[in-house]
Formats: sequence, C-alpha cells, structure tokens
Amino acid sequence: MRRISVSAISRFALAGALLTGGISQPVLAQDEAGADDDQLGTIVVTAQRREENIQDVPLSVSTLSNDALNAVQSGGNDIRSLAGRVPNLNIESSFGRTFPRFFIRGLGNTDFDLNASQPVSLVYDDVVLENPILKGFPVFDLDRIEVLRGPQGTLFGRNTPAGIVKFDTVKPGETSGYAKVSVARLGTYQVEGAAGVTDDNGFSVRLSALYQHRDDWIDNIDNGPGDDLGGYDDVAARLQLQYEDGPLTARLVGQVRTMDGSAIVFRANSFATGSNDLVGLGGPGTEFERDLTRSDGINFQKLNNYNLGLTVEYDFGPVTLTSVTSYWEGDLQSRGDIDGGFSNDFPFTPPGGPGSIPFSAQTQDDVPSLNQYTQEIRVASNNEEGLGYQFGGFYFNERLDITTLDFSNPQDFIPGAIARQRQVSEAFGIFGSIFYAFDNGLKLQGGLRYNDDQRDFVAGRTFDTRNPFVSNGGPVPFQRTSVDANLLTWDLSALYEVSPDINVFARAARGYRAPAIQGRLAFGRTLSTATDERTMSYEAGIKTTFLDGRARFNLTGYYYNTEDLQLTAVGGGSNFTTLLNADDVEGYGFEAELEARPVENLTFTVGVGYNENEIKDDDLAVAGCGAPCTVLDPAVAGSPGIFSIDGNTLPQSPRWTVNWTAGYNIPLGSGELYAFTDWYYRSKINFFLYESIEFSDDSLLEGGLRVGYRTGNGKIDIAGFVRNITGDESAVGGIDFNNLTTFVNQPRIYGLEIGTKF
Repeated sequence: MRRISVSAISRFALAGALLTGGISQPVLAQDEAGADDDQLGTIVVTAQRREENIQDVPLSVSTLSNDALNAVQSGGNDIRSLAGRVPNLNIESSFGRTFPRFFIRGLGNTDFDLNASQPVSLVYDDVVLENPILKGFPVFDLDRIEVLRGPQGTLFGRNTPAGIVKFDTVKPGETSGYAKVSVARLGTYQVEGAAGVTDDNGFSVRLSALYQHRDDWIDNIDNGPGDDLGGYDDVAARLQLQYEDGPLTARLVGQVRTMDGSAIVFRANSFATGSNDLVGLGGPGTEFERDLTRSDGINFQKLNNYNLGLTVEYDFGPVTLTSVTSYWEGDLQSRGDIDGGFSNDFPFTPPGGPGSIPFSAQTQDDVPSLNQYTQEIRVASNNEEGLGYQFGGFYFNERLDITTLDFSNPQDFIPGAIARQRQVSEAFGIFGSIFYAFDNGLKLQGGLRYNDDQRDFVAGRTFDTRNPFVSNGGPVPFQRTSVDANLLTWDLSALYEVSPDINVFARAARGYRAPAIQGRLAFGRTLSTATDERTMSYEAGIKTTFLDGRARFNLTGYYYNTEDLQLTAVGGGSNFTTLLNADDVEGYGFEAELEARPVENLTFTVGVGYNENEIKDDDLAVAGCGAPCTVLDPAVAGSPGIFSIDGNTLPQSPRWTVNWTAGYNIPLGSGELYAFTDWYYRSKINFFLYESIEFSDDSLLEGGLRVGYRTGNGKIDIAGFVRNITGDESAVGGIDFNNLTTFVNQPRIYGLEIGTKF
C-alpha cells in the first residue's frame, strides 16, 4: 500500500485531493509500492507522536494536506478557510486575518481581548502557539494538517480540553520544490514557493515563502468615491537548516510574518429588529451589498511575528530523545470603526447611519510586545509491537503587554482614554504514555499528565479625558491579581482489529484548561477571573475499509461533560468582556467520514459532524444586548437587562456541519484534464451566550470549483478556480453593545493559477 498524508477533504478521497490541482510540495512518506489505480492509499498520521495508519489510531482524527489546502486557500484565503473542512471544526475571527478563534465539538472562546484563553491548541511543528495573534500564522509548504478531537496532553506539550489543530511543515532534506502564482478577483494575487538543497555531509536547507495581496475593495460611501477598505499585504517566510549524522538530527528554523492591511469591517444595523436577515445600507427592504459600507472611523491593522526554534533528535536504538526549543515574538496594532457606521445620535451630531447609532465607538487594540518561550523534552521507544512508551516534560513562559486606546471622535489620533494590561504566564507539565499491542489484534494505551499553571496580571486605565458617563469614571488605578492551579489529567484507549478491514475503538480522557484573567479596563473598572475548567470525554467508533480498498468509512460517537467551563460574556451594555464559569456543560454527537473511488478517475468524499451541547447552570446570567435586539432567554427577576442562559447552546457552535467533494480527471495527451469541487455547510449559530433573533445566522453554504490541465509529471499546472461560488452572504459574528452590527463571510473570488514542480 502507498503511504500518503492527505487532507480531511482528500482524506475522504485520495484522488479528490490529487484532483485539486495546483502545485504543492511532496506529501508524507510515499513508498515505491503504490496502490492499484482504483484503490485508496493508506493515510499516515502522527497524532500519537509516531507514524501510524489513521485507521489504527484510537481517537477521532482528521487530516489536511496541501493538495486539498490548495483548493480551500485559493484566492488569498487565510486559516479561517479551514472551517468546516473536517467535521465539527469551526474557525472565526472579529479581527480578520490576525486573530483566529478555533472551536472543536462546540468548545471554543468568543473572547476578543488579546489575552483570551482558548480550549483548542494550535501546534506548529511540535510547538504550541498560545496567543491568538500567533495562531493566524499562514499555512504554506506543509507536510500535513491533523485535527485531533477531544482532550489531549499525555503526548503533547500543552494540555488542551477540546482538541488540537496540528501543522507539520516539509522538513529540510526534501529536495523537491514548487512555485505557483495566482491572480484573482478584487486585485488579489498570491505567490508561493519552496526549494531545498542537501549535500553529502549531512547538511540540508529549505526555504519557503508566501505573499498574498488584495486591493481595497469595499467602498466607504461616506468617504467619497473609491475603494477604501478590505485590502492587505501578507508576507511569511521560513528558513530551515538541518544537520544529520547517523543517529543525530538537528534542525534550526527561523520564521517571520508581516501583515499590513484593513482590520475587519464592521457593518452597523445590518440586521433589522426582529430578523437575522442581512439588510442593505438603506435599511429593511434594501439589498445587502458586501462591497459597500458607511464608516467615519480610521481602519488599519499591522502585525509582525518572529520565530526561532531548534529541534534535536538522537536515536539511541531502543529509544529516541527529542528536544524542542522555541521562541516566538509578536506585535500588533489594530484599529476599527467598532460602531460600524457614520456619525451618531448624540445631540448636536449630524444624522448618520445606516440606522440609529447611539454613540460613536472607535477603539484600537495593540500588543506592543508578546514573547513566548517553550521547551519540551521527551523520550519515546522505537518499537511498534509489544510494550511501547513515551514520557517527557514541558515548560511554557509568556509575557504579554496589551494597550487599548479609545478615541472620543472617529478621526482622532490622540486617544481619549488609554488602558494597559500586562500578563505573565508560566506553566510546566510532566507527561507520559504507554501502549501494548497484543497478538490477538487488541492494543491498549494509557497516559498521565501533571499540569501546573500560574498567571500574574496587572491592569489599569492610565489616562481618561472622556465623558464620565461613557468611560465609567475617569482613570482606574492599577489592579493586580494572580491565578494558579495544578491537576492530574489522563487518558485511556483501546483498539481492537475485528478483521483486516475493520477496527473498533474506545477512549476516555480527562482534560483541563488553566484559570484565566480578564481586565479590559478601558470600559470597566474591575478585573474578572475564571477558575480552571475540567472536561471528562468519552468516545467510541469504528474505522472500516471496504469495496476491495476503494472505500473507507469512519464513525465516532462522543459525549463530554465540562465542569466550571470558562465562558466570556462579550459586549452587552458595553465594549467589555467578563469571565464566567458555568457549573456544567454537556455535549454529545458524532463525526462520520466517507471517501470512495467507485470507478477509475472519479472520487467523492462526505464528512458529517453533529454536535449537541447545553449550558447547565441555574444561576448563570449575562447582560443582554445594548442594541435593540430581541432576546429569547428569560429575564432574571428584579434585574432589568439580565437574562438566564441556563439551557443555552454554546456560541459559534452549529448543530450540523457537512462537507463534500468530488473530483474527476480525463487523460489528454501527455497530461490530464481535471475538475474538483468542494462544499461546506453549517447550520444555525448564535453569536453570544444569550440567544436572540438578530445575533445569529441560520446557515452558511460555501462551495468551490477548480478546473485545469497538468502534464503527466506535474511539471506544469494551469487551473481556473472560484471560491464561494454561489456568493453566499452570511453573518459570522456581531457586536451588540451599540447597534445591530455584524461582520460577514468572504466574497466570491475567481481567478487563474499557474505553477510548477521541480
């Protein structure tokens, strides 16, 4: 069987991934002995820190490779385009390209503050990227992407209660390279490439780079003619140096990203009271137009990320010792027109719009400095049969500075108020796992992890000249607080080979998230904290191959209960965030994935995720919207504007996600014509902890198509593509403290790409 690492889309259909077109780097571990043309290849993953057939891994895991990634990221898309491409994965952002928020099985965090804790970890080449401004680092020249659902920690450096999105880059020593250029609608173009060299002395080098550009394409009609917003220049590069000498492998990596463009565009009163249908600038009854807005504020976003890392592996024979050292640094400036409109309803202010805007909201959130240092050391046995083990230690240190600037008037450059935060986080863990493979096809695995976390926080409002009614009372002296916790977490799993084509598995795992602190004191006067949360997760499933290797179907059912789930009450009556703990949250559902090659040259895939969850806390209540929305939750007696959220679902948590693809190729001359289409559907989501008619979206359906021709050896590839082919217009989030503000999904993009492999 041929070993190929492919994407969740292509994982459902290997040929479908190959039919995505485009030029991408080599995929993982291809043996010389390939599968028959009408069979699916074996998918190799490293979800358990060792290379395994995905059918032999006792947990719910999906994979993404650059073949399918090439389709979903055509036209300058960023990491958010991965949303829904595997079951029960959602990604959204109120900052645009620089601050993605991940959700797995409904567990995530809608907090927009720059120190927000998330229950989904992003692991980039074995390094956890903790802060959200690091999690948006572009995905290029990748070997594979894997999505691991459920609590993780006994095999990975950072404990996570919801799951892991794991990126592995192509390493030095791989001498093949690629280059591709695309031009698309809205003045979008993308240049991407990688090249590697190696010598006979054990040294190898690989350089990879990505450049994405889009012109401003959104016309601010209150700022004269011409497009003013929506553009960006996003550049990322990676240089890897590697030395191999017998059992020793040492790899030094340097990475950089710089992004300069628009912050996300907020749109005032894009809902009408009593409806969640998008409306145009003329109000109810007018057509929503994505390329038009009204804004009187300043909009910009600048981000820089830098990374230096060293990975050293030494194979002692029975075991391999691995050390992963990494340092990340970042800074961000992001300013937007938070009220989403032009002028306001204050006395002596000219009428603006669209609709009623009670007051102007113009905020800039900066990260002057972010420094993250991680060190992991682990030892793993090299055997695949009998008793195997891994154990190690992990250290994490983060120092984060945040500045929030609030401007009294939309075009002001001197802020009316300045608030500052400093957070120092430190954590260490000791983890280990053992497995035993019996001769009868049964494999048992169990692991333990000790977690110790501490977070120190100081915040204050150092300057305030605004109206006290708006700012809630002038300067705020610096306040300090600390949180800490330690906990033992674990997992236990079993996999049994019923037959060579059928495996069944079960897994139980205990997860944990460290306590958190919030202090957005530009608009409030107090800090809030949340205690650590603890998740107990159970899942069981079946993994099958049938039709003589031409089809694969995997099904996992799960249930979890989280105690003291950390929630963030966002907005309400002010531009503020408050941390809460819910007594319990229960969730259950399934992930089903099918890939099949029914006839030669045709492959299709289907992935379905179903997720039910419920907040269970009789006493938990939050402020409803400051905008004129229709809250559906019961009001708390004696507390106007406060609503119980007991029984609600988690925000940004659709009940259904469905993705499907189909690919077909026709031999022609020395190459082939190919076509590939991919689709993603999600059902209704709510934007906030409370439920309202307006701040929700009923569904989203996005599709893509790629048609092209490539030579038989892939030397040249030319393709036309289109993303969001139906032009679906869906709200993906909102702002509720001022008016019925929302932000929407990406527009239709079509273009042409040409590439080469060498």
